Amino acid sequence: MVKEEGQRRARSPIEVTVPEMLRLAIPSMIFAGLTNGYRLVDQYWLQDVSTEAQAAIGSSVFVLILYYALFVLIASGASPIVARAVGAGDDGLLRRVLGAALGGAGAVTVVLSLAGGLGAGWIAQVLGLSGDTALACETYIQVLSWTVLPLVLTPFVDQSFIAMGDARMPMTLHAVSLLLNIVLTPLLIVEAGLGVAGAALASNGSRAVTTGIGLWILLRRARPGWSDLAAMDELRRIVRVGTPVAVGVAMYTLVYWAMLNISISPLGPQVNAALGIGFSVLEGGMAFPCFNGISMATASFVGRALGAGQPEDARRAVRLALPLSTGLGIFFSAVFLFAGGPLADIFTDDPVVLEGAVGYATVLAFSQLFVAWETLCDGALNGSGATRTSFWISAPLNTLRVPLSWAFAFPLGMGAIGVWWAINLTTYAKTGLKAWFVWRGDWTQTKV
Repeated sequence: MVKEEGQRRARSPIEVTVPEMLRLAIPSMIFAGLTNGYRLVDQYWLQDVSTEAQAAIGSSVFVLILYYALFVLIASGASPIVARAVGAGDDGLLRRVLGAALGGAGAVTVVLSLAGGLGAGWIAQVLGLSGDTALACETYIQVLSWTVLPLVLTPFVDQSFIAMGDARMPMTLHAVSLLLNIVLTPLLIVEAGLGVAGAALASNGSRAVTTGIGLWILLRRARPGWSDLAAMDELRRIVRVGTPVAVGVAMYTLVYWAMLNISISPLGPQVNAALGIGFSVLEGGMAFPCFNGISMATASFVGRALGAGQPEDARRAVRLALPLSTGLGIFFSAVFLFAGGPLADIFTDDPVVLEGAVGYATVLAFSQLFVAWETLCDGALNGSGATRTSFWISAPLNTLRVPLSWAFAFPLGMGAIGVWWAINLTTYAKTGLKAWFVWRGDWTQTKV
């Protein structure tokens, strides 16, 4: 591709050292943790509304992950190209990619507003919910969908900053946003009596303020023009790179929808609520954000190193990140195993729900190290643009969870514990295959 005069700066060497890895990884972990803090806030305040409200929020998290598939179509498609543009010193490409991604985010917003706003009742039925739990879930999805623009833009803004080597900006923005959310959530859920609708408004309202600020800063740094919003060549590149990630996330979510319908919801709302606490609070609110922070830092180093023509530094970034991921995986295994009960107790007054959440934590303790390794591998593969490799490993093994969870829960009589072990076994298989592909090193030759 021919670059316009003056658009390419001299490449600067990418320093891949332990201090530099920590400088990017620690803010990324904090930022990722803050991102998931909204779920903790919602779970805490909704426990006083009803068990059905908690079950609705716990089940709807998989709707949000499906939404996230469209968010990452843009964010994960743009970030490796942004990283390579920064590594190569190509300011013109950076402007075009950011402009095209912003235009794509607008289209995603329209799609989700219509689909979620009009189809919320059907979604609740697909999740296998009924009665007050289904009504609460429908309300939450409708309100969230009608105000979804900040949710669409947030991953794009976050990943663009991190791809450029700046993790402190999204960390700061999310810290402010979470503080706003902590204030708004009880006001809207309890004081205003809006229940689950208040949770949705508080989440999107707090994000609207800080994501708007982040977007303004990002655009001032790159200064894309109006014509860049319609840079169709770059939008096609973004969609091509992002589609495997988006489809993978969508399939992951649909797998959980199927599990909810045939294996989890039939076990009762207490199991739905236990899943919500275990998945949203322990995994999504604590462990995975730390694993994902290391992954995002690794992806940033990989993309910038490959853009600067330094494939060995891309591999070195993965090697430096491995001890960090391993330590975190062991740490959270211990947390889940020995502190799962006290942590879950903060978020429920129902002894049956608490027992279920402790069971979830105990079983998932045996896979946290593997989740940490798998997430690191995803950072290497996705940061290089080798998103198809990650997809073709994850998709079939995630799908296998549906029949396994049903077989373990009912024919084998293991109940909810069987569902959680089905998750563990497929995690082991995914991690082994991804680690093998990363070890081979072919991903460093990926073209984007």
